[in-house]
Amino acid sequence: MHQSQAAGVTPPFNHLAARRLREALGMDHGHVAYSLRASYGLSYVTPQTVADWERARIAPTSAELTALAGALWCAPGELLGAATTLREHRLARGLASQDVAMAVGVEHGAYLRMEESGQWRGNERQSSALAEVLGLGVRDFVAVTGREERLADLLRSAATARWEGYVRPVTKLVPLPRALVEAVLDELHGEYHARMVATLSWGGMEAGDENSGRDFLNRIVEEFWTAVAAREPR
Repeated sequence: MHQSQAAGVTPPFNHLAARRLREALGMDHGHVAYSLRASYGLSYVTPQTVADWERARIAPTSAELTALAGALWCAPGELLGAATTLREHRLARGLASQDVAMAVGVEHGAYLRMEESGQWRGNERQSSALAEVLGLGVRDFVAVTGREERLADLLRSAATARWEGYVRPVTKLVPLPRALVEAVLDELHGEYHARMVATLSWGGMEAGDENSGRDFLNRIVEEFWTAVAAREPR
């Protein structure tokens, strides 16, 4: 195994951005590798390592990506692909785990365990602080704190049964105004049932209608966020 792959977690790396930034600085692979060895202590990095990163043959670890950002005079977030986890959002902000833990009021070891598991267990105040320090919108917050699966379960139940009973648990899970959640759950409930009865034959519901309803439930989280976005002020 290449040493860079054994050294730590591999974040989503934007190899095209790395190449573009290097070329804009007029540096070749050797210049970057020398900087990583001399200034950041990555003695094993060679010009071929840098070239392999840029060609997406291997990806830098979190520590290597931070060092590479320093060598290329950019923020670590400029070298990341789309962040999807708590750790990736932290890296995109160029923040150390200790700093995030301190900012949100969580013991560092506990924060690292939550990062690794993808399950956020902070209280309401800590959750608000986390969203602020990482610049998370509501949708990203739900995704990176491991709440999306639970949200999907609640939304499927709200769409197929009486949606009114799911307003409180959804609002507790997703920090949105109650009135907004009510309107969206009402819409999802109506849309699901409309799909289930939209086209009837004399023999009853056609197979296509059942599939339409099932497909709607499979993408219920996406439908939820689309409906939320449509109602939020621009």
